[in-house]
Amino acid sequence: MDNLQLTTPDNFPIFPYDPPYSIQVDLMRHLFSAIENKQVAIVESPTGTGKSLTLLSGSLSWLNDDKERGQKGRFAQLEETYSKENAPSWIIKQSIALARQTYDLEQEDFQARLDKARQKEESMRRMSQARARKRQKVTHDSQSDDGEDEEEKFLPEDADDDNLSNEVKDLMRKLQQNAQKGDKTGDTEEPTCTKVFYASRTHSQLSQLQVEFEKLKPIVGDAIGRSIARVVPLGSRKNLCINEGLRARGGDLDEGCRELLNEKGKKRCQYLPTPEDDSRMQDIRDHILATPRDIEDLAELGRELKTCPYYGSRRAIKQAELVVLPYNLLLQRNSREALGVDITDQVVIIDEAHNLIDTILSIHTVSLSDTILKKSLQQLRAYLQRFRKLLTPRHALHLRRLTEFMVALDKYCDDTAKEASEKTPIVPSCDIMMTPGDLVAALGKKVQGINLLEIEAYLKSSKVARKISGYSDKLAEKEMAGNKEFRRSGNNPPLHAVQAFILTLINANEDGKIIVTTTMSKGSSPAVTLKYQLLNPSRVFQEVVDDARAVILAGGTMAPMSDFRSQLLPYLSEQKISLFSCGHVMPSENLKTLVVSRGPTGNALLFKHQQQKDPAVMTELGQILSNFVNLVPDGLVVFFPSYSFLNALRAKWKETGVLDRWGQKKTVFFEPQDGGSVENVLTEYSDAIRNKVYSRIEHSKTTGAILLAVVGAKLSEGLNFSDNLARAVVVVGLPFANMGSVELKERMRFVKELDEKNNPNAKGKDAGMELYENLCMKAVNQSIGRAIRHRNDWAALILLDERYASTRVRAKLPKWIGEGVTVAETFGQTIKELGQFYRARRMGT
Repeated sequence: MDNLQLTTPDNFPIFPYDPPYSIQVDLMRHLFSAIENKQVAIVESPTGTGKSLTLLSGSLSWLNDDKERGQKGRFAQLEETYSKENAPSWIIKQSIALARQTYDLEQEDFQARLDKARQKEESMRRMSQARARKRQKVTHDSQSDDGEDEEEKFLPEDADDDNLSNEVKDLMRKLQQNAQKGDKTGDTEEPTCTKVFYASRTHSQLSQLQVEFEKLKPIVGDAIGRSIARVVPLGSRKNLCINEGLRARGGDLDEGCRELLNEKGKKRCQYLPTPEDDSRMQDIRDHILATPRDIEDLAELGRELKTCPYYGSRRAIKQAELVVLPYNLLLQRNSREALGVDITDQVVIIDEAHNLIDTILSIHTVSLSDTILKKSLQQLRAYLQRFRKLLTPRHALHLRRLTEFMVALDKYCDDTAKEASEKTPIVPSCDIMMTPGDLVAALGKKVQGINLLEIEAYLKSSKVARKISGYSDKLAEKEMAGNKEFRRSGNNPPLHAVQAFILTLINANEDGKIIVTTTMSKGSSPAVTLKYQLLNPSRVFQEVVDDARAVILAGGTMAPMSDFRSQLLPYLSEQKISLFSCGHVMPSENLKTLVVSRGPTGNALLFKHQQQKDPAVMTELGQILSNFVNLVPDGLVVFFPSYSFLNALRAKWKETGVLDRWGQKKTVFFEPQDGGSVENVLTEYSDAIRNKVYSRIEHSKTTGAILLAVVGAKLSEGLNFSDNLARAVVVVGLPFANMGSVELKERMRFVKELDEKNNPNAKGKDAGMELYENLCMKAVNQSIGRAIRHRNDWAALILLDERYASTRVRAKLPKWIGEGVTVAETFGQTIKELGQFYRARRMGT
């Protein structure tokens, strides 16, 4: 109804800080309007501006207003129905009053269930404090050796519906059947509600979101004391499985869980109730909905209730109002189906969306090695040899076609390897690029006649990949009988990799390419890898946009935003997309952004790949950074284009004594190439600064630490160098990707052709080169965004390369940084500008 259109509010009572910054109000209003108008909003709000808190406040304010609108709409529709029937006014009033009373009673009953769960949880907490909780004994046995069970256990499944592709749906179907039979404990038909799906990159970021959620003010005037929203966190089995016996077995946890799910009696996972014992699942569902918690809290709740939190959280989705999950689980339809997530007409917020396009391309890119293919084919043949006579005609037909496809693909790999080995001279590796259709054609007419979509659907519904892998484990176990060291593999079935690759061959030829790579090495046969590279992220993401009511893409540094419009949303009209970019909440004098185009020698600074090997360039860069070491207080972070350049500089500066001279002023740290050591380096770096933080006042020679890192590595994304940890961030050169990469070249070609198709009259613009530059600047923006983390923070951002002085490059910086850039014409001006900035910060002006 038009008269129920929501008006964008001027204030947001649930926002915890009064008054909010003007840019926070602007963002909340923009977000509210975008959701109401069913748009895709691209939002840039720098870290330190309360982005997550603002996104929560804006979206949940809309959610609560929409809830009230829904109530009014139901009552208005009821009144309209009675009016059309010419019912007396007193009957209309009484009927509406009864409807309101029924609704209130339903809400009170639901709230009472949640209150009961909270009380039970508090009681359990008190009991656990009084005595140590004993870990439940694991009662699982290994799979039965009973020959009578073998046939049923390993035969393909006959699904009633090929769309029932996961255990959650199987479980829900059984529960629904019980409900239809009059089982009062089966409560699977409960109504769903409008919700916000909030996705971010990692569980740690989502745990921080939980902290922000708890800051929100309660809803004013709520008669039943309802909280702002019922929150459900979703995660993988890796994060939520509480079956220690299963974890101790090793191997693939997902596969192990699925095996136990299909077992009966004591062999079934003791933490997952049977459909007949549904009250336990209802209990954990109510506990999850009753109290907001993060993934770690959810796992602990499962241990306390001795009920699986992995499936419990999915049971709670229907009545959740805020669902938080890692965005790799949101971006794939198969993952959404496996989770039981339906985003139809719901609000989707994707935070940390700056690398969304790359993430979509990555998770939909599939590799299949000839080793996995051969292992899978070997397992399939052994399986057919044992069970061929027991298979129904339908199963036998599908598995015969699958075998034909795999044999043809294996022969293609062998022929490719043989051809590569016969080349003179032999090259270390070579690539062949083709479309999915080209590869299918290369496999022969027999394969071209096979309906691959039908084969993939069969593999999905029959779960035969797990059956084949389980039978192979059984054979291996018998061969190793008596060997105490033997452990079942539990790995992801190799046929799953084949299944995933088959799915890529069904894609449109223009959406992706197959790259066949043959690698040669001494003393071994050539290795062949088939890799499907997705080139068109918009086709995948369109499923999310089409299903959802509204989609919000948010990040601290989303610039340059043109990529989202051209690569991710080219099919949407301008009216369906809204852009929002705000400044920072810090005073402008707290940030100094300098482009340094010339060094101490007066020569132009240019750090292209060929210049990076020049000893004179290395020496001058050492002199530049020596000046910064003397000038910058506390923490100094320097980002380089690559590890190879950083390692070459490290060797050079060690030889010439540069590092020793720096060490007299600041402790020197290097980002390790081993990602596992990053935390230790960060701890030592922060300790060095903390121990020397007052050294400037005491006129000590040591003034903190310097950390030398790499753009695009661990330290350039997701980490905070706030306050003393980074009083300056330096970026050396522009970190352009390797133009020799086959994947990059193909992606640039695709983007260029797409742009020419969508904008035939555009002149003077190469969309492929635009992509190349944008990839570089997105990486730069992430690196320089590590410094300013809150309103009172301050730092200098220093860009070393004359190319940063160009208007084209500076236009790709975040708005809050790009508007205040100073281009230093001489190195003397650089030192003067920095000196003035740091003196002003010391004086607090």
